[in-house]
Formats: sequence, structure tokens, C-alpha cells
Amino acid sequence: MICWVNYVRKYLWMNGLHLMKKILKSNILCSIFALLFLTSCKTYNTSILENGDLLFVPSVDSGLSGAINNVTQTEKKTSYDHIGIVKKEENHLYVLHAAPKGGSQKQKLDLFLKEQTKSGQSIDVYRLKSEYHSSIPNSVSKAETLIGKPYNFDYILNDNSYYCSDFVERAFRDYKIFKLDPMTFIDPKTGKTNAFWEKFYQNKNLKVPEGEPGCNPNGLAASDKLEKIATLK
Repeated sequence: MICWVNYVRKYLWMNGLHLMKKILKSNILCSIFALLFLTSCKTYNTSILENGDLLFVPSVDSGLSGAINNVTQTEKKTSYDHIGIVKKEENHLYVLHAAPKGGSQKQKLDLFLKEQTKSGQSIDVYRLKSEYHSSIPNSVSKAETLIGKPYNFDYILNDNSYYCSDFVERAFRDYKIFKLDPMTFIDPKTGKTNAFWEKFYQNKNLKVPEGEPGCNPNGLAASDKLEKIATLK
């Protein structure tokens, strides 16, 4: 009888130990999945955003992004390769912008942030200075009329397609918030046409549009009518 009782106790203890191991393992796995979920669903303090705010996306050092920044960076603190306009509708936030994927579009803010921060960038928020706030409603409305146009992959101004800074400049053009400047594709380190852009236009059978009017995110960020108010991290 005693042997049987001891056997039962040992059986229950062994199974209890096995059950505890399963519970601990399950909890560890749950913790890992929770951590992965939280890190993949980054949240931003978007409550500061107002209608007409401008979102500037920092550049990366390679590819098209690096090539844009290489010939347009105005100062060390401005290093951008994309820009969009915040559109506030009641309790919803959107971004009006022109991008290679989707052309000129109205995109939900959370999707914009997810797509534009894949390389770990933090988005800088700029706002028109108070004396220019009256231009915002009409400029945002103007931006909405540009939606649906394809992306301008040549980066040479035309009225049928837009690139990101071109889209924003046009939206605010009636109020002269930004200006068009002669474009340059000269590498400041060599004094010659940047190799990326030389090949880029060669592949399109186009002449490098050196000196033609245009704009870029770094140039727009340098406008004296804007001020940087925050960074979305």
C-alpha cells in the first residue's frame, strides 16, 4: 500500500514538474512574441501634428536617397530625401505626397510612417511660421487636386507628373512659400557631375538637367518661412 502511494506521489510530482516546464516555456514564448509585436508596431506622438505641417524624411547614405542628398544637402542638419503634407480631417491624419510607389497620393499617416522609416529614420516636423498660417487651407486643398498624377521619375518639371518636393512646392506656390532654384547634379567633392546621376540620365537617354529649375527636400527645409517644431521618434 505504501509503495503504491509513493508511486502515485512520484507520478504526480513528475507530471507536475513537466506541466510547470510547459507553462514556463509557454510564458517565455508569449513574452518573446509580445516583445516582437511591440517593437514591430512602433508608436509616434502624432498629437502634435496640425493641418499643413510638413513631414521631412531623413536620407540614407546609399542609392537614390544618397545621390539626392549628395548634391542637394544645404547644411549638416538638413539631410532629407522625401517630404509630405499633413492633412487633418476631424480625428484622422493623412499625408499628401508624391512617391515612386503610388504617385501623387493621400495616404494614412500610420502607413506613411511605416513605409518611410524602414531604415530606422526619425521624421522631422516643420510648420509654417505664424504669419503664413493663412495660406495653409488653400494650399492643402490645392495639394488634394494634384492627387492621382503619376510620379515624375525624370525629376524634370512638367505638368503631368510630380516628384515629392515638386508636389509640395506646387501646393504652396500661390503663396510663394518655396521657390524654384537652378538644379545641380555636381558632386561637391569632385566638382564634376555625380556618377550616379550621370548614369541615371544616360540610361534614360536624357541630358543631365544641370541648371534647369527645380526643387528638392533640403531646399524646401531651408525656407525662411518654415520652422522645425519636433521630431517623431
